[in-house]
Amino acid sequence: VQLVESGGDLVQAGGSLRLSCAGSGFILDYYTIGWFRQAPGKEREGVACITSSDSTYYADSVKGRFTISRDNAKNTVYLQMNSLKPEDTAVYYCATFYGLGYSLSVTDFSSWGQGTQVTVSS
Repeated sequence: VQLVESGGDLVQAGGSLRLSCAGSGFILDYYTIGWFRQAPGKEREGVACITSSDSTYYADSVKGRFTISRDNAKNTVYLQMNSLKPEDTAVYYCATFYGLGYSLSVTDFSSWGQGTQVTVSS
């Protein structure tokens, strides 16, 4: 079971990025997949998640700007990030929730990827 994130980059405020979370060894469609981020000196926090029934949930700080989706044929979950702000700067991780329903709690997730760096300049 492995998740690999990609797509992080340096972008100006107001710009967009799309992060990818590719799964291997298991089928992502069967599980709730979450995106999290951790800024320097701060705790890791939940950003968005998508359930096996494709329901989506977002942290208040990203609602209306970020969109989580999945491509089952590619066994990949995406995070489209628009209207980026300097405070979105962080390492972004994806992880798997093996329970039922949804969660944005770090402690509910496992099978973490290695992370991808997003830096938003002002």
